[in-house]
This record gives sequence, C-alpha cells and structure tokens, in this order.
Amino acid sequence: MKAIAYLQFNGEAEEAIAFYEKAFQAKSVKVKFGAFGQNPEYPLSEEEQNMIMESCLEFSGNTLMISDVLPSMQALTGEVTKGSTVLISIIDADPEMNKQCFEKLSEGGTVVMPLSSVPWSVSFGMLIDKFGVMWKFNSEASKFLDSFSN
Repeated sequence: MKAIAYLQFNGEAEEAIAFYEKAFQAKSVKVKFGAFGQNPEYPLSEEEQNMIMESCLEFSGNTLMISDVLPSMQALTGEVTKGSTVLISIIDADPEMNKQCFEKLSEGGTVVMPLSSVPWSVSFGMLIDKFGVMWKFNSEASKFLDSFSN
C-alpha cells in the first residue's frame, strides 16, 4: 500500500496538470467526465463534460493525482477552495533538482521561504503555487529524521 497526494480543483485541473507537467517534467494521463456515456437522470453540461474526472502525473518515481470537482458534486462535498488543506513535501531530491522545480512552481505563486541552506538541510524552502497549493522542499529530510531515531 502507498499513499499519494490528490489535488482537487474547481475547473482548473487541466491548467494545473499542464503547469505541474512543466515544473516536474512529468508524464500524465487525463480522463474527462465526457469520456463516459451520460446518465439521463444527471446530465452534465458541456463545461462539466470537459472537466478532468481523473488524472495521474508520474515524475521521478512519484505519483500525483488531480481532478476537478463538478459543481453539482460540490453541493455534497463542499466548495473547493484554494488554501492550506494540502501541503506536498518534496524530500531527498538533490539541491539542483529542488532549485529547478522550486523556480518553476513559484511562477505566479508566493515564495514563503526562499530555497536556501538551513541547519537541517542544504536545500530547504516553501512556496504556495498559483493554484494555492503549498509545497515544501527539503533535500535532506530522511537524513535529518534518521538522526533523531535510535
């Protein structure tokens, strides 16, 4: 079993996928809601049919899932809002890879802590991307945590 991050958007999933593909040099698979036959009892608008039902990005041995939440589903699941409910931590990457990804993800976003050397890592930084997703980079996370275990 493994756990992965799953990001949900309010009609911005396709744009987010393109952004993350570029930032991570990722490969993706996308399925739109319109790929399946319509249920006549719950017809989808053309806009909803073009939203992302499920996608998977693969990069550097990692997986990130992304989808849109249909407006009709938000009545049940609650509104999709940008914010701090998800933080994705990129750990144990070499500092140059951290730098490349950090720079690309920060385009249009907000740098919380610039990528720099700190006592626990030679490459640590935090940002919120233009979609409101918070990212933390720590090139020595495992090494740091291992130093506290017996």
